[in-house]
Amino acid sequence: MRRYLVFFVRARTLTLLPVLALAAALAAPASASQLVNRDVRNIKLSVNTKGEALVSYRTVRGRAQHVLAWGAINARQPNRTLKQARFKLDYAGGWGKYHKSYWKTFRNSCGAYDGPALPWLVTACKAPDGSYWALQKWQVQLPDLGFTPWTAGLRQWELHLSHWTTDLAKLEVWQDWVYHGRFHHLFGRYTYLGQPVHGFGSTRGGAPTDGYGRLLYLDTHNSAYGRGWRRENAFLVHNPTGVFCYGFFKHDAVAGGYKHPPGFRGLRPKGNGDTYRLIAPGPGVTPDVMWSDSGLHDFSASNSADVAFESAMNAQLDSILNGDKLCRQH
Repeated sequence: MRRYLVFFVRARTLTLLPVLALAAALAAPASASQLVNRDVRNIKLSVNTKGEALVSYRTVRGRAQHVLAWGAINARQPNRTLKQARFKLDYAGGWGKYHKSYWKTFRNSCGAYDGPALPWLVTACKAPDGSYWALQKWQVQLPDLGFTPWTAGLRQWELHLSHWTTDLAKLEVWQDWVYHGRFHHLFGRYTYLGQPVHGFGSTRGGAPTDGYGRLLYLDTHNSAYGRGWRRENAFLVHNPTGVFCYGFFKHDAVAGGYKHPPGFRGLRPKGNGDTYRLIAPGPGVTPDVMWSDSGLHDFSASNSADVAFESAMNAQLDSILNGDKLCRQH
């Protein structure tokens, strides 16, 4: 698996409170940059001089489709009054906007991409006005707790479109242990242009209820779930700090409200692995970003280096909380 380190910060610590674990258990997928379609192939991106993009592909049933996108760039900082930036999408190739087969005469003027490295990249280009457009494709719907997908819907690859001129969102992640070293732990913060990324509301299960909130998707590699990559969980970035935290605990999939294969009963094991990746849908219509790093070994209280490292990471966690009340566990 190719590893992308987007705004990578190497460090160690995290703590997850049980209430946060419950929120992650029930959270539904949040919109990314912007979803265009799922499980498509033969993907092509064109951009004209009018600030419009044409995304062409074949659907899962083999039908050619052309989607015209316009009307959004970058992201707004969290605002209770204004809606977050979002494309207008015409799935009839421009017929809805222009009342003709616009896609047939769409002239591509987008040049070679020279922007920042992006995870899950399908294609990207630089428009005549200097802005960037990109298409990324990844599996958002994978089931939590390391389950192997048991339906086609859980295996879908989502195609996301982005358009930006600014720096990408910044995902900072540290690792450590919590509860006296009993559990592996991640924590960090998600910011855009120096300001926290967060929404203003969520469902009881932890899913965002507005266009500003973002779920983060945590994958674990070579864990107790089995070989290879598995989805560990998804959890919400906190309002108003942009801080997040997650502990690798055992989970009761049924009682915890997680999706699970029919007939499953019992606990899922702790999902810490040898490597992690954390995928963050971009705010507004900016690209999705990702952090990845090797996992920590198990904590040893008799190892002075572990004790010193844990102390340093506790201090790091405290330094970024900025009043956050959900991620204070050491």
